[in-house]
Amino acid sequence: MELHLDGVLISARGNEWGRALSSLLPNLRVLSLSYCNLSGPIDPSLQNLRSLSIIRLNDNDFSIPVPEFFADFKNLTSLEVRGSRLNGKFPEKIFQVPTLQMLDLSHNLLQGSISYSMASLTQLKYLDISDNKFSGSIPNFSMCKNLTFVSLYGNHLSSEIISTQWEKLLNLKILDLGSNLLNGNIPDSLFSHPSLQMLDLSDNQFSGQLKEFSNASSFLKSLILRNNRLEGPIPVSISELRGLEELSLGANKFNKSLNLSVIQQLKNLSYLDLSHTSLLSEYNDFNFSLSSVPLRQLILASCKLKKIPDFLRNQSYLYHLDLSHNQIFGEMPNWIWKLPNLVDLDLSYNFLVTLEGPILNVSLLYLNFRSNQLQGQLPNIPHVETLDFSGNQLQGQLPNFPHVEYLDLSGNQLQGQLPNIPHVKYLDLSGNSLDPSILANISWSLPSIRFIFLSSNKFYGSIPISICNATNLEVLDLSNNSISGTIPQCLIEMSDKLGVLDLRRNKLNGTIPDAFVDNCGLKTLALNQNQLQGELPKSLANCSSLDVLDIGNNHIEGTFPFFLKNTTMLRVLVLRSNKFYGPITYPNLNAPWPMLQIVDLASNNFIGNLPIIILSSLMAMMDRKHEASLELSYLQIIVNGSSYVERIIVTNKGLEVELVKILTIFTTLDLSCNNFDGPIPEKVGELRALHCLNLSHNAFTGKIPSSLGKLSNLETLDLSCNELFESSFKGNDRLCGLPLKSQCTYEEPRLPPPTHDEKHWKSRTVIEWNYISVELGFIFGIGIVIGPLVFWKKWRIWYYKHVDDILFKIFPRLYLRIEYRQRRRYQNQRRRH
Repeated sequence: MELHLDGVLISARGNEWGRALSSLLPNLRVLSLSYCNLSGPIDPSLQNLRSLSIIRLNDNDFSIPVPEFFADFKNLTSLEVRGSRLNGKFPEKIFQVPTLQMLDLSHNLLQGSISYSMASLTQLKYLDISDNKFSGSIPNFSMCKNLTFVSLYGNHLSSEIISTQWEKLLNLKILDLGSNLLNGNIPDSLFSHPSLQMLDLSDNQFSGQLKEFSNASSFLKSLILRNNRLEGPIPVSISELRGLEELSLGANKFNKSLNLSVIQQLKNLSYLDLSHTSLLSEYNDFNFSLSSVPLRQLILASCKLKKIPDFLRNQSYLYHLDLSHNQIFGEMPNWIWKLPNLVDLDLSYNFLVTLEGPILNVSLLYLNFRSNQLQGQLPNIPHVETLDFSGNQLQGQLPNFPHVEYLDLSGNQLQGQLPNIPHVKYLDLSGNSLDPSILANISWSLPSIRFIFLSSNKFYGSIPISICNATNLEVLDLSNNSISGTIPQCLIEMSDKLGVLDLRRNKLNGTIPDAFVDNCGLKTLALNQNQLQGELPKSLANCSSLDVLDIGNNHIEGTFPFFLKNTTMLRVLVLRSNKFYGPITYPNLNAPWPMLQIVDLASNNFIGNLPIIILSSLMAMMDRKHEASLELSYLQIIVNGSSYVERIIVTNKGLEVELVKILTIFTTLDLSCNNFDGPIPEKVGELRALHCLNLSHNAFTGKIPSSLGKLSNLETLDLSCNELFESSFKGNDRLCGLPLKSQCTYEEPRLPPPTHDEKHWKSRTVIEWNYISVELGFIFGIGIVIGPLVFWKKWRIWYYKHVDDILFKIFPRLYLRIEYRQRRRYQNQRRRH
């Protein structure tokens, strides 16, 4: 008997559907309940289904450890629980079920080591445990001779690859070990495997040279080695992999130019990635040909190219071309528009000045010229669906784009009205000089609009009520304008769908409407630097998913908003420069905001002792033992699958700086300019992940706790203007300056002279310190960096557009892991089906 209910929304807990199945279908052999919105726990009565051989419970929401009783199904051949939020350690008993042929545990939260008892699964054909948190070494699979598919991608495995454990798997077709911490040399025997079709070792720490190999496999179609530490020349024997269709060697340390004859002999090659290397640098000055290779996708980002390679003229099959982050300058040749199958073209982050037209290519759908030096009128490209010309010097009116769905023209000098863009879903026109009437027309002109970014356009007048007719709106950013009047109540009532509302730096007045709906889905509410009054609305407590609350620099009053205690996802809380008052105390409050990483309560009238219970709840500011291994990421909001990168205004030493992209490791606590009194609690010393701490201009007394010496990540500490005397500093020998007699001395590390490439890069990205803290380079940065950020809007926009490039220069390997993770997930999904 078989039960297939995939996609049927059962929405039942495990103890309900499990008991029903075990009592009604005792002879069930196949159970398939994927995409059914099931939740845990899974009832043990399910083990009464002794005949079960196939279990498919993919893409549910169990949020539990894997039940051990799965090992009791003696006939079990297939266990699939992909993407169901399983956690904890995987039961070793299941790895000992001798009949198991297929095991898919991918996209969960499983951890621990991979049991070596897996070697006893001699019938196993398909193994996918990708995208989990498994660690340790890779077990020996040499006894699993029936294996055809192995994916361990996206874990924390850290061993070397032993060639003998794969050589005996003569049926193996797919081997994906990407995005781990694997190291050592890559065994050349893998390139000679008799049946292997796909080998993915990318995003690891493999080093050394790739050795020449013999008996090259004629079956290998996909070889992905990008983002490792490989060096030396690329072996010529790669040209013997005649069946190769996909070759990815980018982001390594190869120190010799590529011998193009290697590529020319790969007659089936359709995908080539040489990005973030210098393999083609010597081909800047003369032409070369790859006309015999039917390339469909070519990735040459960050290859130090100074012109568009001329061999592209003959690439008639090409549909995706990435030449971003190079040094290409001057005029864009018009022959590139004549490539008959070109669909996706990326020339962002170059030095192009003009585009030679006309652009008549009807196949071109995705076009990216972000952050060049393009001047003049925006070209008319009627068929395009995704268009990004942000961060250029374009002027004039906006042309019509009747088919565009994604349009980013921010950071230019465009003027005029809203063009004909009836299908647009994502619209970013920030940093231009557009007509304010756009606001009134946007709802009926753009029925499908979901994301609106119109900041820094010098808009004035009030927010029209008609904007509420955009019923699909998820993100609205009208910040940095001169908009006045009140916040329309209907806009707050849209908080069931609206995920981000950013009205910062305007002239709004009145109160915040108390109209947040019961099923509020708002994640960001940013109203900083307006003239808002009254109290914070109590209905805001309905927004339990709130991630960022920034209402600083207004006239809002009331006591500390403990009514938001259920917003447990809150990461940023800014109440600065308002009229809040009273003590920060609340009875029976239990760790309300464990994820808070930025707290700014400065310049209010809070009084009393610092509450220890609040300090104890700031888990995100406490010691993160594995911070060094954390993946670098931005603080971003996910709205229905789309990301919005958060930004915030941070005040340091009286100077406001807008961090347009915030690292998740950045933490700050500012309680300055209030009336807090009593001793500084010892608990402050437990906030060991804290980067900035400001307790100045209060009435703190007593001894400065020696626990402050444990704040190993602290970069800024301000205790000035309190009732602290020299005796308060006893036990803190490393503190210096007034009121102490010991003077502060500074020692700066000597840096090696910059290379030619570093000089070139720094001429374009001079504010990389913003990624580390607002303190580094402070004195010099006031005039050179911070001043332009604060007072010059064009500079802020430029920084926002280049900040990804800055991040790659500082943290290249972590950045590349993030950049290519999404593409690789898609590949795995495609191979699975």
